[in-house]
Amino acid sequence: MWKSDGWSDYELLDCTRGERLERWGEYILIRPDPQVIWKTERTAPEWERADARYIRSEKGGGSWEIRRRIPERWRIKYGTLTFGVRMMGFKHTGVFPEQSVNWERISKIINRAGDGVRILNLFAYTGCATVAAAAAGASVCHVDASKGMVAEAKENARLSGLSDAPIRYIVDDCLKFVEREGRRGHKYEGIIMDPPSYGRGPSGEVWHLEESIHELIIKTSSLLSDDALFFLVNSYTTGLSPMTVEYMLGRECEGRGGVTESGELTLPVKYSGGLLPCGASAWWLSRRCKGL
Repeated sequence: MWKSDGWSDYELLDCTRGERLERWGEYILIRPDPQVIWKTERTAPEWERADARYIRSEKGGGSWEIRRRIPERWRIKYGTLTFGVRMMGFKHTGVFPEQSVNWERISKIINRAGDGVRILNLFAYTGCATVAAAAAGASVCHVDASKGMVAEAKENARLSGLSDAPIRYIVDDCLKFVEREGRRGHKYEGIIMDPPSYGRGPSGEVWHLEESIHELIIKTSSLLSDDALFFLVNSYTTGLSPMTVEYMLGRECEGRGGVTESGELTLPVKYSGGLLPCGASAWWLSRRCKGL
C-alpha cells in the first residue's frame, strides 16, 4: 500500500454514500466513487458549500452541477510541478492525485540514474507522469490516442516550465505504436503504462483490459533496454488485482533480475481519518533501483 500524502493544493476532505468531497486548490468538488459504499454521516461543513458536484445519469454518464462561480480551468501545484484542473466529462479533472507517490518514485529513479534516461509513457492522458519524469531530467515519449488529452499534456508541461524539455508527443493507438517501436528497435530505460479498463480500437472494436493486459505487457516489455530501470503498470480495474499484474510483470521481466512489487494507491481522508483506496500499481524494478 502506498500513500499519496505530499499535497498542499489537494485534499480528500471526506468520503461517504458513494461520493468524495475534495479540495482542488481554492475550489471544493463532489465526485462519485463506486468504492465508497459506506453510509456515514456527512459532518464535514464543506459538503454544504461545494462549488460543483458531478451527478450521474440513470441513462449513463452524467454532468456537472455548478453551485457557485467557478472558472473553466484553474491550476494546482505539486512541489515544483504545476497542473491544469478542469471539470471534464465522466467526473474527471485531468489529475489523479493518488498517482503523486508514483511521480515521486519515478523522479528518484531518474535522478539516481543520471543522464540519458529514456521514458515511454503509454495511455499518458494529461501527462502528469510525463511532466514529473521530464522535470527529473529524462527524455519522454508521451503516447495517447486522444488528440485533446495530448494537448492538455503539452499545456501541463508549459505550466511547469518544461515547454522546451525533450518530450515527444504522439497521438496514436498505444498497442500499434508499441508494435512499430519494436520493429524500429527503439528501447527505453523506463516504461509507464496506465491503460483504461475498457476502450475501442481504431476500427471500433471493443476491448477489455483483463483480456488485453498480458499482450500489452509482453509486447511493451520487449522495448526495455539492457540497462532498463523500471516498468510501472497502473490499474483502476476493480476485477484486476495488483498481484495479478505483478505476476505478469515478473514473468515477462524475470530474465532481467531485479524485483517486482504491487499494492493499492491511497489518499488520506482529512475529517474521518483512514485511507481511501484509489487504484493500484505494479512495478518491476532493476537492482539499480534498490531502496527507492
